[in-house]
Amino acid sequence: IYALLFRSKKELDEYLTLQEEIKKRDHRKIGKDLDLFVFSDLVGKGLPLFTEKGSIIRRTLERFIVDEEISRGYKHVYTPDLANLALYKTSGHYPYYKDTMYPVMKVDEEELMLRPMSCPHHFELYASKPRNYKELPYRIAELVKQYRYEKSGELTGLMRLRSFCLADSHIICQPDQARSEINGALDLIEYVSGILGLGDCRYRLSLGDREDSTKYYKDDEIWDFAEGVLRKVLTERKANFFEAGKEAAFYGPKIDIQMRNFAGKEDTVFTVQYDFLGAKRFKLKYIDSDQKEKEPIVIHRSSIGAIERTMAFLIEHYAGAFPVWLSPVQVMLIPVADRHVEYARKVEAALKNKSIRVD
Repeated sequence: IYALLFRSKKELDEYLTLQEEIKKRDHRKIGKDLDLFVFSDLVGKGLPLFTEKGSIIRRTLERFIVDEEISRGYKHVYTPDLANLALYKTSGHYPYYKDTMYPVMKVDEEELMLRPMSCPHHFELYASKPRNYKELPYRIAELVKQYRYEKSGELTGLMRLRSFCLADSHIICQPDQARSEINGALDLIEYVSGILGLGDCRYRLSLGDREDSTKYYKDDEIWDFAEGVLRKVLTERKANFFEAGKEAAFYGPKIDIQMRNFAGKEDTVFTVQYDFLGAKRFKLKYIDSDQKEKEPIVIHRSSIGAIERTMAFLIEHYAGAFPVWLSPVQVMLIPVADRHVEYARKVEAALKNKSIRVD
């Protein structure tokens, strides 16, 4: 026997109404009804297949963010989905995160694995030739396919997957450029959120756990400086933020951008991370104006988050009734008699010639 108990009939009715709305807006149901994506046990759990219509939404989001980032000075690149295990040992992700990585594949003399993140690839691109201070900040960006092991019970539609595409970037800069670059990243994130119509957000300043050596690089002075930079940025922006201890990765503090869905549940959608360790481990350098070799810092950030998760947010936010620029079908032509078909075809051709999606 199940029961619901509230202090008033009004609260009970509001709760029941919300539960019905949650069912109606579930992106898994709408995605199936609108023929946007499917899952196949034969392909594998947590591995979505996007239909033609779902691919239109995804491609539109991808083109939007790539063009926007390039206009803001990002260098868009392509790097492989596979990497040598030694890359993640150098970065420090292995063995800290090996429980969420896929098993190593032995190929010839190499140990390869599907990448769970792209930062080491981008570091190697930067390190491929000498750099000087005139090239900084150096903003590398990519739509990155990543692979992480999620337990089957934790997989949730497009929200939690084993394979996903992240609009990822790594900004390599001088320490005194960090505030400006973090502000620029937050400006981009707020612009993107506004275009997508996702509403207001609040920020979580995630601080290091200084008592846990497995999650904390032991250098209090560096942590104090990095946390101070992020705190100052949020304070100067008069941002709505709160602080959360013991949440940061081992290589630095971060700002998590939190958004509520229509049901009031809050999720982390985007992240801006201060990294003082990546450059050190990959021996990243630049020649400064005084002709001396110096070590940069790295800002990790995602502008539109994981494309799949953002799609899930949008499906539920709009209940499937997308704004015209995202809609898989922008115009529907309906000839009401056979004699109208020929004219409808002409209209269809004219609209398609203007890159309007029409059925």
